[in-house]
Amino acid sequence: MTATSEESPKTHLHATVKAAGWVSFLTDFSSEIIYPLLPIFLTSSLVGASVAFVGVVEGVAESTASLLKLVSGWLSDRMGRRRPLVVFGYTISSIARPLVAAATAPWHVLLLRTADRVGKGLRSAPRDALIADVTPPEIRGRAYGFQRAMDHAGAVAGPLVAFGLLQGLGWSLRLTFAMAAIPAAAAVLVVALWVRDAPGTEKGPRKRLPLSWRDWSRLDRRLLSVLGIVGLFTLGNSSDAFLILRARDLGVSTALIPILWVALHVVKSLTSTPAGSLSDRIGRRTLILGGWFIYAFVYAGFALAGAAWHAWALFLVYGTFFGLTEGAEKALVSDLARPEERGAAFGLYAFLIGIMALPSSALMGVIWQKVGVGAAFFWGGGVALLAAILLALVPLTGRSGGDSR
Repeated sequence: MTATSEESPKTHLHATVKAAGWVSFLTDFSSEIIYPLLPIFLTSSLVGASVAFVGVVEGVAESTASLLKLVSGWLSDRMGRRRPLVVFGYTISSIARPLVAAATAPWHVLLLRTADRVGKGLRSAPRDALIADVTPPEIRGRAYGFQRAMDHAGAVAGPLVAFGLLQGLGWSLRLTFAMAAIPAAAAVLVVALWVRDAPGTEKGPRKRLPLSWRDWSRLDRRLLSVLGIVGLFTLGNSSDAFLILRARDLGVSTALIPILWVALHVVKSLTSTPAGSLSDRIGRRTLILGGWFIYAFVYAGFALAGAAWHAWALFLVYGTFFGLTEGAEKALVSDLARPEERGAAFGLYAFLIGIMALPSSALMGVIWQKVGVGAAFFWGGGVALLAAILLALVPLTGRSGGDSR
């Protein structure tokens, strides 16, 4: 009995981690009721919204979120508490998102979508740092894997519910969007009641970390090396919209595209927790390298594919890339960051991924248009292989077993 009691804290996920997982599920449930249908709503239901405006909306929203992730992580370190930013961020998003149902002009959607992403920017890095704060290093991979699995499960539920409301009950887009308020409100309730800072968290401010490059560069050199390599990988990791376009070119009908998207998220959800746990046993780097090699394989497959079933098979394999890498990458960041700088580390991690999304997608589009679809996908796969080689070579000997292999 004694041995079991001693092992329990290191084998059971903290209540805050479980609550954060359910909040992610409910938030993505709410978001995915709206997000896949938002371009259609903008271009068909609102006067004056062009396809170009859809790009403006997403560009402004995601850029805002990327910058705020950088700042919010640093701020949570300075405050010595993560929870206030996490609760505030989820609340802003949950209020703004369902209000899209009442939008009567394109600029209303721009404002609300940006507010939604402001909430994401405020909560993401502090939440990831909080998970590390309450989780022993031995099971951090599992903890992050669980959070990502719940997030992807919400991304499965949202589109399916939207499909049922639109096709089964004949609801309008506006009424369907309004229903997103229910899981959004539930997410705020869960985060307010059950997400807590780590026991013993300081009430006063910690060591001041000014926002300057010199101070960011004082983060662990191994961490900065890993983040640089992740940034390189992201340069070849373009928007999944290109995969959807390629699937349509290969013969997947427009009506089946949402089902293909749901299938992708099912694989993501099913693989995230087991893969995160595996990273606790065999090392973070091993899982990340495996995921990046799968990514390169999938992109090469899309370059060479010639039939609709190829797209279905490649999408399912592609889902395992997310399962292998998302939890392991976050666990590796937490392994390499000092506790008082975890928020800043996760903020920089999220910022690099977000800021590299624009050039990566722009390059993919240009290569596709100017050279050809095969060259575009081989480019993405080639960058992934280069990043994998660099990650395999960088020294990661550190303070936890998960970050040294």
